[in-house]
Amino acid sequence: MPRSAGVSDVPATIFDAERTDDEERFSTSGVFRSGRAKFVCGYFEPGQFIPVHAPDSDVVVTVQSGTGTVREGEVDHAVAPGDVVVVEAGGERGVRADDDARLEAVLVTAPPPTDAEHGPVREGIRRGEFDPRDGSA
Repeated sequence: MPRSAGVSDVPATIFDAERTDDEERFSTSGVFRSGRAKFVCGYFEPGQFIPVHAPDSDVVVTVQSGTGTVREGEVDHAVAPGDVVVVEAGGERGVRADDDARLEAVLVTAPPPTDAEHGPVREGIRRGEFDPRDGSA
């Protein structure tokens, strides 16, 4: 992949080459992480999700393929290839594939969320709840 003049050692990847599948829960492939940002490819089988949570980091979700929903605060955005949703730090967010379609997206967070901030994600997955606040699947 060509690089712009002045860009040094920025990772390049092919989205499909990073793919990992998990029938039980969404999967990610970490492409880049620094103290300032984290870039992952996210793969969701039909109905899989990242539960709603509100870490102290901005996130940009760019849909590569498939359809689903990206929660931004109290708003659910129906998304399809080419759509981008940005959620500011502290804002509630979640990602869910439609029940009849895979969803693949690039997620960039800045700064990377802490392990403690991902506690609600782990708990929501354990309980099978997209929005752990109201118990919705």
